[in-house]
Amino acid sequence: MTDAGAREIMLDIENVSLSFGGVKAITDISFDIRKGEVRAIIGPNGAGKTSMLNVINGVYRPQKGTITFKGRVRRNIQPYQAAKSGIARTFQNVALFKGMSTLDNIMSGRSLRMHRNFFWQLIHVGPARDEEIAHRRKVEEIIDFLEIQHIRKVPVGKLPYGLQKRVELGRALAMEPELLLLDEPMAGMNLEEKEDMSRFILDVNHEFGTTIALIEHDMGVVMDLSDRVVVLDYGRKIADGTPSEVKSDRAVIDAYLGVARQEAR
Repeated sequence: MTDAGAREIMLDIENVSLSFGGVKAITDISFDIRKGEVRAIIGPNGAGKTSMLNVINGVYRPQKGTITFKGRVRRNIQPYQAAKSGIARTFQNVALFKGMSTLDNIMSGRSLRMHRNFFWQLIHVGPARDEEIAHRRKVEEIIDFLEIQHIRKVPVGKLPYGLQKRVELGRALAMEPELLLLDEPMAGMNLEEKEDMSRFILDVNHEFGTTIALIEHDMGVVMDLSDRVVVLDYGRKIADGTPSEVKSDRAVIDAYLGVARQEAR
């Protein structure tokens, strides 16, 4: 984990609100993500966590508030524009091309970095061929990094869920993001798979210098991985601080105890 307090702000979210008709998903939320840190966004189900990621990468447009990325205020940004600006994303439910191989799925993450036009790609000679070789070399490096060489030619639809999540991480890394958004990267995993994914997330942060924002329900993972944690409940921010500060916050304890009591019933 990094010394987040000493780092520059990469993403600044100020007084953001998002509604769907009369339903308020996010209400007047402000927090920042600092360059080089692992920033966790946590909260009970329905707290507005995924909605917040959707606002950051342009899937949703908030009715109120300001989002500043790398010093520039962003308005009405589309997901592809967010991707081009350096924001990559994984999803709560795996969103891969199930009939394509691991290699081809990760290669699809390079599409925004391909500069040759369709004609050159179609005839696959000269500059287009050289460009594809360079992109494939980068993809092979990611495959080695994630230790998935043995499944590089396997259609992802035939892979266990934990490996599919790893392939999805690889596709996001292929975009070479400055800010990586991870929506429940450990969901549905067993203990061994969670340990592997935690290691890869830390390695991405330390070795690549990638700033990471992640949603995660496993509090042990959150406490181990994060530099800072922001806590949402019913679309509002109820806490923000280091893992130890958040863990002992009364409002956070009450929010999670409330969930535990409802589940017990």
